[in-house]
Amino acid sequence: MVVAAPSSGSGKTTVATGLIAALRTRGLKVSPHKVGPDYIDPGYHALAAGRPGRNLDPWLVGEERIAPLFLHGAADCDVAVVEGVMGLFDGRGDSGFASTAHVARLLGAPVVLVVDAARQSRSVAALVHGFATFEPGVRVAGVVLNRVGSDRHEELCRSALDATGVPVLGALRRDDAVVTPSRHLGLVPAAERETEAVRAVDRLGELIARSCDLDALMRLAATAPPLPDRPWDPGTEVEPLPGRPVVAVAGGEAFTFSYAEHTELLRAAGADVAVVDPLRDEALPDGTAALVLGGGFPEVHAADLAANAPLRAAVAAFRGPIAAECAGLLYLCEELDGRTMCGRVPGRARMTSRLTLGYREAVAVAESPLTRPGERFHAHEFHRTAVDTEAEPLFRWKGGGDGFGDELITASYLHMHWAGYPEAAQRLVSSSRSPSVLR
Repeated sequence: MVVAAPSSGSGKTTVATGLIAALRTRGLKVSPHKVGPDYIDPGYHALAAGRPGRNLDPWLVGEERIAPLFLHGAADCDVAVVEGVMGLFDGRGDSGFASTAHVARLLGAPVVLVVDAARQSRSVAALVHGFATFEPGVRVAGVVLNRVGSDRHEELCRSALDATGVPVLGALRRDDAVVTPSRHLGLVPAAERETEAVRAVDRLGELIARSCDLDALMRLAATAPPLPDRPWDPGTEVEPLPGRPVVAVAGGEAFTFSYAEHTELLRAAGADVAVVDPLRDEALPDGTAALVLGGGFPEVHAADLAANAPLRAAVAAFRGPIAAECAGLLYLCEELDGRTMCGRVPGRARMTSRLTLGYREAVAVAESPLTRPGERFHAHEFHRTAVDTEAEPLFRWKGGGDGFGDELITASYLHMHWAGYPEAAQRLVSSSRSPSVLR
């Protein structure tokens, strides 16, 4: 089932995460998914499900891969919960491409609409009726009311919704105890909250279990038709190379953004993947031949990253290929908010008040470990930092450009999903074996 909403802030993450946790408590194997490029919600989904949260983004991977990637993640599971993004019909531009509705159609999945009922009663019926009839092929099959104020308020909303024919499958009362803290780019990642995040997910599961009709939700999920596609297989996307080079992938509290398919592709391409925590580890893993520095919040941890001088020195001296995006770019700069970083990218990074957000169709203008000149990439950008540099950008797109590339480094703000570009994993593993690179 797809958990969607009329707009952001309606309670999708609360319902989706709590539903995953509640169903798992029942003994079910739950496959968690998130529409769009967001990394943070899947972290909470993973805690709730006990397995990786996976993203479904037609812009990043191509709509033809959505069902196969879904089937790959949902293998051996009893039920799948797909959390939407923004409002149900909001996608790239005004086309609805990569919207929650788009993914629901590709999966043939029923939609559960989470409606913020605060400050309204009968009007929820007009809202639900509009969403249920707006776009053919999108089946709004149930409603969960959120932020219900009282028994009387719930009764009024339910009575109004009877006329729509869309059943109410749950009603959540206002509960400040289940609020997840936020900061400049959204929710605080689960990996940064450790035991507190586990407790929060447990509370969400309890809330949904007592507030929603889990049996009805399971019956609804069972109405999704079988998909004719084959599951995505990383082994068919890349060709394994001999030798098992070690690819170190940044993790820990400062580098929490990563798609599960990236490490699966690296392993399928012949690499052994090891995790390195730039906050705590003082050396790269033994035998490291390539380094992946993904997304996260280095700006929050800049002081501690700067304090780990041994690892910064190791990265500065490393002469294997490096793939860095967003947080990784900042870590490779000379400075971040005045604190010393690794110095591999000629530039200084700083926090700003401006949010940069959106999909990009970027063209590589230079060769680097992951790029060849003229190649096009579908990517996503999401940050409040800027890099001051005189270096020529590695990528350009309509109205912008950024990044740094040379023989050893691919670094930019762009987030890419390697399932849509498996050559990235293939090239990184291949270049890690090249004597011309490991000189």
